[in-house]
Amino acid sequence: MLWEFATSMIPSENSRADRVPALGSPQRSEYDGPTLSVIVPHYNDLANLRRCLELLCVQTEPRDNFEIVIADNNSSCGFDAVVAACGERARVVPAPVQGAGPARNEGAKHAIGRYLAFIDSDCRPDREWVARGISALDGEDMVGGHVEVVVDDPKNPTATEAFERVFAFNNRKYVENRGFSITGNMFVRKDVFEAVGDFRAKVAEDVDWGRRAVALGYRWYYASDVRICHPARRDWSELTRKWRRLIEESIYAAREKRFGLLFWLGRSWLVALSTLIAWPTILLSPRLDRFEHKVAAIEVLFRLRGWRFIESHLALFKYR
Repeated sequence: MLWEFATSMIPSENSRADRVPALGSPQRSEYDGPTLSVIVPHYNDLANLRRCLELLCVQTEPRDNFEIVIADNNSSCGFDAVVAACGERARVVPAPVQGAGPARNEGAKHAIGRYLAFIDSDCRPDREWVARGISALDGEDMVGGHVEVVVDDPKNPTATEAFERVFAFNNRKYVENRGFSITGNMFVRKDVFEAVGDFRAKVAEDVDWGRRAVALGYRWYYASDVRICHPARRDWSELTRKWRRLIEESIYAAREKRFGLLFWLGRSWLVALSTLIAWPTILLSPRLDRFEHKVAAIEVLFRLRGWRFIESHLALFKYR
C-alpha cells in the first residue's frame, strides 16, 4: 500500500550482508508436509484468480513442496464457482468475515506449511517467486519482495497509470524504512505469524501487522529477487476508491492513539504541501519515457493530493 507520510520510521535491522542462500527448499527431516503455504484472498475476481493460479502452478519450485490456499471472501458468484475455477490446483476455504485481512487470517488458519506466503489474486508472480521466497526466509523472520507496477499498454498509459508507475508500491522503502511489507508480496515463518497474531480489521493490515512484528523484536528483510507484478489503477475512480479506503483505515488507527487525530490532521496538511516537492520526482523518474506522460502524472499528483486534503477533513465526520 502507499503511505507517503508514515507515522514513524522503524529500522529494519537487515543484516544478511552478502549471504545469499541457494534457490530451493531447506531439507525436510521430521516434517513431511509442504514447506510453504501460499495464501490468496479472493473476492469477485475470478479472471485474475485463474491467471494467478496459472503462474503459481508453473513455478520452478517442486509443486509438492508448496500448497495454494484460496480464502474466498463471500464472492457473489458463490463458493462452488470459486472451487470450480480453482479445480485441483488449490484448496479453497470460506472466509465469512468481510475484508482482505480477515480473509488472509482464514487462509493462514488452514495452512499446513511451515512458511506462509501472501499474494493478492490480481498479482503476477515471477516463475521463481516461490523458490526465491523460501530461500530468502532462510535465517530471516519476515521477507518483503519487489513489486513491479505494470500497465496494459506501456506505450500509452493513462494519466492514472503513469502516476502509479512512479509512486505505487515502493516495497523496498516500506520494508527497509517503515517496518512493513505489502501483503501482496510477503513471506513469513508460520511461528512468527502466530506469535504476532492475526491481521486486524479496519486498519491498514499490512502496516499494522508489520509494526506489531517489529515491536516484538522480529526483523524484516527486503529481497529484490522475490518479484511480482501488480497492475496499476487505470482511472481516477479506481485511484480515489483506493485512497478513500486508506483514509478510512488511517483515521480508525489514529483514533486509537492519544492525540492521534491531531497528528493525523497535521499530516494531511503535510500531504498537501508535499505536492510542491514531489512533482520533480515524476520528471526525473525512469519509469516514464515520454514527457507528455510525465505531465499527465504531475496533473494527477496535484489533483490527488488536493482531493486527499479535502477528503481527510471530511473523514472526521464520515468515519466515527
